Amino acid sequence: MSDNPGQLTAASAVQPGRRLPLRTVRTILLIVVLVLLVPYVLTPFYAAGHPVSTLMLWRSLTGQPVTRHWIDLSAMSPYLPRSVVAAEDAKFCSHHGIDWGALREVMDDAEEGDVSRGGSTITQQVAKNLFLWQGRSYVRKALELPLALWIDLVLGKRRILEIYLNIAELGPSGQFGVEAGANYAFNRSAAGLGPREAALLAAILPNPVRRSARTPGPGVRRLSGTYMVRGQASALQTCWGERH
Repeated sequence: MSDNPGQLTAASAVQPGRRLPLRTVRTILLIVVLVLLVPYVLTPFYAAGHPVSTLMLWRSLTGQPVTRHWIDLSAMSPYLPRSVVAAEDAKFCSHHGIDWGALREVMDDAEEGDVSRGGSTITQQVAKNLFLWQGRSYVRKALELPLALWIDLVLGKRRILEIYLNIAELGPSGQFGVEAGANYAFNRSAAGLGPREAALLAAILPNPVRRSARTPGPGVRRLSGTYMVRGQASALQTCWGERH
């Protein structure tokens, strides 16, 4: 027996492996569920207004530059949505937020050790950019998939595309959205871009820090040529109701 009763009391109060009280567990679970539900509650409110991405918020909070000038989809050059859909999500008009075929191909590639492909639809990228975090994560992907289905159901194709084109990172120093991207790369508004310029912006979307529409390298020029042709193809659906 110890000569110091205080030590016994302290030791007995902290027991390795001691379970949390049931009430505490329930409270933690309730908080987690409420946090997970927040994006679903907020989504209908994004049918209007000028939402910002979590990356934009993070950059602002950490003192990094953020430039974004909202431009309505109806005011943009019609070449922009066509090029971006051709580059990022060719089946945008036919799926309901998730391209299951592309997702299966990505999963098959991952099993074989190839993790270079993303496979995310524009709607999934909107879900990630508005509510989740950057970087690859199975947890983020698990949260992203049902949220993409909800966003597609609630907001519709036109609004999803409009939001994406206004929150996507399109410059090396905090330029977000096609208006800021066009101003930085071409010193002009997104309303006046031609097919080549629109395709150049689409070509840098995977990595606008390392890729440049302002001074495009051979790879960006090659991709932009492909997207320009795809974007002008008559077979491309325009489910977002572009102006003619």
